[in-house]
Amino acid sequence: MTELPEVGHATGAASLAWLLFVLPALGALVLFVAGRRSNRWGHWLGVLTVVASFVLGLVIFFQTIGQAAAGRTVELRLFDWIAVGNLHVDFGLRLDPLSLTFVLLITGVGSLIHIYSVGYMSSDNPGDPSRRRFFAQLNLFVAAMLILVLGNNFVMLYLGWEGVGLASYLLIGFYQDRPSAATAAKKAFLMNRVGDVGLALAIFILWTQLGTLQYTEVFERIGQVPPAALVAITVLLLLGACGKSGQFPLQAWLPDAMEGPTPVSALIHAATMVTAGVYLIARCNPIYNLSESGRLIVMLVGGVTLLIGAIIGCAYDDIKKVLAYSTVSQIGYMILAVGLGPVGYALGIAHLLAHGFFKAGLFLGAGSVMHAMNDNVDMRHYGGLWRKMPITFVTFGLGYLALIGFPGLSGFFTKDAIIEAAFTAPGWQGWVFGIAATVAAGLTAFYMTRLMIMTFFGERRWEKLQSPELNGEPAKDYHPHESPWSMTAPMILLAFGSLFAGFLLTNGHALAGWLTPSLGELQEREGGAVGHAASWIVLACSALGVLIAYLVVGRRPTPVERPARVSFPVQAARRDLYANAVNEALIARPGTWLARALVFLDNRGVDGIVNGAAALLGGSSGRLRRLQTGFVRSYALSMLGGSVLVVAALLAVRFA
Repeated sequence: MTELPEVGHATGAASLAWLLFVLPALGALVLFVAGRRSNRWGHWLGVLTVVASFVLGLVIFFQTIGQAAAGRTVELRLFDWIAVGNLHVDFGLRLDPLSLTFVLLITGVGSLIHIYSVGYMSSDNPGDPSRRRFFAQLNLFVAAMLILVLGNNFVMLYLGWEGVGLASYLLIGFYQDRPSAATAAKKAFLMNRVGDVGLALAIFILWTQLGTLQYTEVFERIGQVPPAALVAITVLLLLGACGKSGQFPLQAWLPDAMEGPTPVSALIHAATMVTAGVYLIARCNPIYNLSESGRLIVMLVGGVTLLIGAIIGCAYDDIKKVLAYSTVSQIGYMILAVGLGPVGYALGIAHLLAHGFFKAGLFLGAGSVMHAMNDNVDMRHYGGLWRKMPITFVTFGLGYLALIGFPGLSGFFTKDAIIEAAFTAPGWQGWVFGIAATVAAGLTAFYMTRLMIMTFFGERRWEKLQSPELNGEPAKDYHPHESPWSMTAPMILLAFGSLFAGFLLTNGHALAGWLTPSLGELQEREGGAVGHAASWIVLACSALGVLIAYLVVGRRPTPVERPARVSFPVQAARRDLYANAVNEALIARPGTWLARALVFLDNRGVDGIVNGAAALLGGSSGRLRRLQTGFVRSYALSMLGGSVLVVAALLAVRFA
């Protein structure tokens, strides 16, 4: 079991850590409440609050890194939050290397996305109210994610967890006039509720077993939990991670989340929501260290998901959905890494950080292309854009090379390290997970090369769309152009991360050493011949993927319309490997039937008994009311008849 660090009290700049989430939360509140008065300047307020949080995060980071490793974990207790019986929960913050790493990622990449959004959400109307609403929701998103990673107990984590879910629902459904956006937002909200139930149940079990929900106390006492309960906790925590991080079997909502504005996609996929699941498992490493079965289930989920995302990404023509399934696959690598335990915790976080740079750059680059192409997301309608958009092309290209693991770029150092660690797993696990990760790397190179060729190279297919003769449809006006500086500047800065982040994070195990107080020391296993050759094998698979993409897509003209008749594997990938059909068959449709049965039982059973009794009394009283005529002679006759009956009864009894 990993030795837990001593927890000190926050001093200096760390005592102001509450401002990290209060600033963006306050910005959201002002923008929501100020109304039309803030339409012209509200977006800059949204930018400034997140940038200020980033600056404060840097100050706290440099204060912490200057201390000895034993003193890098501190807590800041703000106030008593919940005190009911034996349950005592503080509203407090935990500042350690893991939480500070996420603070810098969230606020740093978040700041660049906010700046990018100023240009992306600009319109001819400077007082457009939708822009203010967008930045308010974006600020809320950042604030909720900061609460999630900074909390010092599971209830604080759950507060941020639900806040992220709410903000994502609002942002995915931002375009309120689009039914598809409303459907995608509802789908994301409902599928996340499944994962949230798992996280809540895990928290309940921890409370019943240990009587506390503070991280420090839970991690100190976790060895007291029976093995069966420990496995249940790890699986339920994983279920929560699957919901937020779009992992199997709850991955279907993530591609549909592309209905929101592109900056939202970048924020969800690079810096906030989908990283929450990886953070949860890494934060709970003292729990997973005690459960080999729990870690194996985590690895299985990660291995399955990274293949699912890579396979489906090969078949889509929507540029944002290709990147979305790329995220599903890359998060699968991170989940696989943290499932490896002490061998992989730091490797998963390293890939998460590098991925935050190049995936944010890729999404912002996709947004730049869409901005130039009138929000068209079909790659079949692109082509030859590298001359029209040179900055977007270069920055996007660097993100592409980093993602496929080109030697010297970020992904080469972080993703290959995970694959090497997977090959060192004991027994059959090393072969299964190592081969799965290697195959996914080749598929990643294929679909990303396909994306690059269809978007930036080849003939200018968008010129064909301007011909009114195409399928008898009216001409579409396309004038591709480079995006404004507010969009290209963040892309350039993120491109530097695509270039250098992986090397800086892994060189000399720099990140692993920094995270030791939170994750324990990075352990290394001997991997044999396969483990040592893993990098060359992965590089060969990636090169093969690039070559196949060039032969299939680069040397042939790309049709403007998607072919309807395709092979079964392509058809299955286009249909998300039938994930939506399975969810509908196993969950949605039976749920609808159950709801209808319960409504019928309620209407005809519960309500039927109540309404039937009321109808019986009402009908009976209505019929008895007819006996009341209001005539004295009728009442006298009734009295006489009653008297005769009474006398007859008495006589019968008397002479019986």
